[in-house]
Amino acid sequence: MSGEILDLIDENDQVVGRASRSEVHGNPALLHRVVHVLVFDFGGRVFLQKRSEDKDVQPGKWDTSVGGHVDAEESRKTAVRRELREELGIPPEGRPAPSLTFLHAYRHENDYESELVTTWMCRWDGPFHLQESEISDGRFWSASEIESRLELKGEESPFTPNFTDEWRRWHRAGCPRPE
Repeated sequence: MSGEILDLIDENDQVVGRASRSEVHGNPALLHRVVHVLVFDFGGRVFLQKRSEDKDVQPGKWDTSVGGHVDAEESRKTAVRRELREELGIPPEGRPAPSLTFLHAYRHENDYESELVTTWMCRWDGPFHLQESEISDGRFWSASEIESRLELKGEESPFTPNFTDEWRRWHRAGCPRPE
């Protein structure tokens, strides 16, 4: 994975250079693009993935359904489809892809990196084929289940800071659901 090449962007989302994944992780001055997808079942629960203990960022924490870098010269929509297939096996062979609903875009910053995140939603009940190298578990969570654990901080929190931020933004947007 350290061989991934990403576009570096400025505040206006214009490409200003390229860097490897290993260069952008650990250098918050290098703004780059990522995509997220919130996957809901037909009952309104959201699917979360548990990051592998081998991940370099937030190992063992519950995270957004799908998240990944946008490769250099790749469109966001292509990255979303690629990440859905890689991480969750959506859609499986012979099934149509779910329709995607754009939710929002925002800048997420921490001491480790700076990302321009673009988030979509979709509806999918399964099946899922988890990418074992990156995901140790996955399941649907109700909003009340998430909310009851959201205030836990640091090591006590079961969620990544990115997911916590994503969840709060989704709520501020009025909790839209996919069609």
